Amino acid sequence: MLLLALDSTAVAASVCLMEDGVILAESYQNTKQTHSQTLMPMVQFVLQCARRRVEDLDLLAVSAGPGSFTGVRIGISCVKGLAFPQNKPCCGVSVLQAMAENLAHMDGLVCAVMDARCRQVYQALFRVKNGEVTRLCEDRAVTLTQLREDLEKMGGSFVLVGDGAKLCMQAPELAGLSLQVAPEPLRMQRASGVALAATKAFKEGKTVSAEELLPVYLRLPQAQRELKKRMEGARS
Repeated sequence: MLLLALDSTAVAASVCLMEDGVILAESYQNTKQTHSQTLMPMVQFVLQCARRRVEDLDLLAVSAGPGSFTGVRIGISCVKGLAFPQNKPCCGVSVLQAMAENLAHMDGLVCAVMDARCRQVYQALFRVKNGEVTRLCEDRAVTLTQLREDLEKMGGSFVLVGDGAKLCMQAPELAGLSLQVAPEPLRMQRASGVALAATKAFKEGKTVSAEELLPVYLRLPQAQRELKKRMEGARS
């Protein structure tokens, strides 16, 4: 199976072309350019490197969230635009799951965390053993205090992945817990992890059409949250 995977959920962006579990080409940029500038040129680059065309693809995959509202929308839009003309199947995967997939070589507990601002993180827990990644909870938006309570209940040591890993290591709310940060090449959101997660979803029949592909947000955008707060204040 030949699949193209994209990730644009955070500051960095990446694109991966994978065939039967083998990475043919991958492009990663952390230049702080907007994803609308970088994603499509990266798609063209990896396809050109591997001498493949969009018509050759069996599946298009993308991080559907959580993450930057703008970044997630751009990634979804890019995949829709590529898939529609050829009626290619699509797969939207959790970027938290995708990050955990990059640690499938280890045994232990993985805590995937993305900075959601305001002392909150997008977070999910996974157990990795014998090359298998098992989800322990659904994706969620929690405060650092809530995260500490959950990690204490579970007990043990945790490997942190995601752009919220350093935040968690420095947060007083998590002081004293047994935490370690994965090396940067494995820590950050990458399209190769998206490809691995999408491969599993494809085998389980969890694909959708381009029209059905939708972003997954765990909370309202900031503008809507502020509007809701003002409206509630006006009623009180």
